[in-house]
Amino acid sequence: MTTSPTPPVAKKVPTERVHHGDTFVDEYEWLREKENPDVVAHLKAENAYMEEVTAHQEKLRQEIFDEIKNRTEETDLSVPARKKGWWYYSRTEEGKQYSIHCRTAAQDTGDLDADWTPPVVEPGVPVPGEQILIDGNAEAEGKPFFALGGLAVTEDGNLLAYSEDNAGDERFTLRIKDLRTGELLPDTVTNVFYSLAFSPDGTRVFYTVVDDSWRPYQIKAHTLGTPVEDDVVIYQEDDVAMWTGFDLSADRQQLLIGISNSEYSEYRVLDFEDPAGEVRTLIPRSERILYEAEPVTLAGERHYLITHNRDALNSMLSLVAETEFALPLDEQHWNTVVAHDDAVRVNGAAVTKSHVIVSVRKDTTERVQVLPLEGLGTEVQGDPVEPAFDEELYTANLANAEYDSPIIRLSYTSFLTPPRVYDYVLATGELELRKETPVKGGYNPAEYVAERAWATAADGTRIPLSVVRRAEVKQDGSNPALVYAYGSYEISMDPAFSVARLSLLDRGVIFVVAHIRGGGEMGRTWYDQGKKLQKKNTFTDFVAATDYIASSGWVDPNRIAAMGGSAGGLLMGAVANLAPEKYRAIVAQVPFVDALTTILDPDLPLSALEWEEWGNPITDPEVYRYMKEYTPYENIRAVDYPRIAAVTSFNDTRVLYTEPAKWVAKLREVTTGSEPIVMKIEMDGGHGGASGRYEAWKDRAWDYAFVLDALDAADPIPAHTAGQ
Repeated sequence: MTTSPTPPVAKKVPTERVHHGDTFVDEYEWLREKENPDVVAHLKAENAYMEEVTAHQEKLRQEIFDEIKNRTEETDLSVPARKKGWWYYSRTEEGKQYSIHCRTAAQDTGDLDADWTPPVVEPGVPVPGEQILIDGNAEAEGKPFFALGGLAVTEDGNLLAYSEDNAGDERFTLRIKDLRTGELLPDTVTNVFYSLAFSPDGTRVFYTVVDDSWRPYQIKAHTLGTPVEDDVVIYQEDDVAMWTGFDLSADRQQLLIGISNSEYSEYRVLDFEDPAGEVRTLIPRSERILYEAEPVTLAGERHYLITHNRDALNSMLSLVAETEFALPLDEQHWNTVVAHDDAVRVNGAAVTKSHVIVSVRKDTTERVQVLPLEGLGTEVQGDPVEPAFDEELYTANLANAEYDSPIIRLSYTSFLTPPRVYDYVLATGELELRKETPVKGGYNPAEYVAERAWATAADGTRIPLSVVRRAEVKQDGSNPALVYAYGSYEISMDPAFSVARLSLLDRGVIFVVAHIRGGGEMGRTWYDQGKKLQKKNTFTDFVAATDYIASSGWVDPNRIAAMGGSAGGLLMGAVANLAPEKYRAIVAQVPFVDALTTILDPDLPLSALEWEEWGNPITDPEVYRYMKEYTPYENIRAVDYPRIAAVTSFNDTRVLYTEPAKWVAKLREVTTGSEPIVMKIEMDGGHGGASGRYEAWKDRAWDYAFVLDALDAADPIPAHTAGQ
């Protein structure tokens, strides 16, 4: 007789948390002590238990990993993108974990078509004149973790700035490489955040710094060849609820500093030609407008394209002369470029020297529209042109738009179509396919189906679902399903191809993406109805989506699993409490399951920035009460929970390992069921898990094997025979 593995039992150390007259006794808060040897020992015991409980899944994990590997063109190249005198691209090599970033010289013959047609690159075939900028494999050698945070090249192409993370905590080290000699300059800046950019003259590099709570709050400039301690603070944001970032204008004349939360923003600009170096504000945050700004010069006069929600819930696009910002807001004259539409979400705009490219969302789908600059914002403005695609469910994004280029680069993908790269010719509207990511192993999109379905929430709201399956799967009520969602921050779960997902579909799993409120799929209202004091809609929408799938005739109601990560992990914890009986298994990836504790402590990473998403429970007793009613850790109850896997990383700075560690300990203590509850913790990883593509494949194989084992769907369905 075999005995079941014994889970580790965390000791109890009662800690009181008192807010608004409510006392919560937290017996596992001590697990936050990252340097405590007892904590590390407990986490290692969790991993040992997880390995013992899931040991029988190892064969399945290996099969899934091999399927991913065998379908992936391991030696591959991206389509080169031109910047000034060079074509830049990245490539991968079989057996190597990381990308190799390269370039080759471009030509200027005067023939625009020839000069902007990327060189033909083939996997495994050397590219003539290739220069390696950064080989991630060489950089990662001997290091426990490796990730690039940013890459930037000077306008003259001589210097490269790059930043790398060797711990997974998203704190990077900035280095400068002379591409003429291959030598590193002595300039090294530690503890920088994402985003790098050189000044147009190449003498300074701009970077971002985070504070102790991991909030980007400073934009700094390092002058090459000077001590780091002399680096200049271009801008510092002291409001703990605001996030700061920067970019260069498309024409490289200005530094654009964006300060924002989810409800309003502020842009400040620095003219590179301004000898005084003064940073100017466009629209102050006190106006409570959520906007983005992109400068453009028309007829010699500086203007700004403003994507904004001023009297426009779904946002609109306006053109504003720079001189207008000196006036009070109600006296400024704004010209409409893209009008507000209740059915169309305007997400942003980019410019070239001849056109505006607008990103919009319509019918849940992200797409691109193109307008000529000529006549912009006037009665003779041209109509927007939208590149057309055949599929109902797809995602089309702007991938690259160099200011001087006659073409723009678009990315396209769907649930069934591997990522494609198109060049769109601005003058003619011609769409040229440059590449479709190869999928090996005989992949045929005709063998799969992706379709839209609609669930109905308790309040009558229709919730869009994306349902993906093998074509031959029969509607006989016997099939397993995996329901996936996110549902926060107005982030949309857009159609995208996944090689790894084929391993689910080929085992008969019906894969469902629930586009629940809190996301952005149906516009700004969709987001607003799933945040703050309406956050519970996110969770009940997911349960409604599950109910729809269970009653659709396609799925066995007893063979449904759920998966989500980060804020989607909060969703997993909430639905586990709301409806544990509806799921055979739940996988919660880097789950935000102790949300109230985290947001009550503004010193914890990102907590203050979250107030515009969830509300501020520190100052508002109603927000405190509402969050306490759904935060997963504090609502665990004595019921039979399904088997649960919490997947996390020790060095995650966005959702601390503490949250799933406490959650798992409490679940095991309270559940009345016998299903295993495990935690898998990557001791060297960050928010995205371990580094390297093969490690990422292993992580995905682990998650999918856990689900497939629970759904009794480990074996592929017989090819072309199911349902006959």
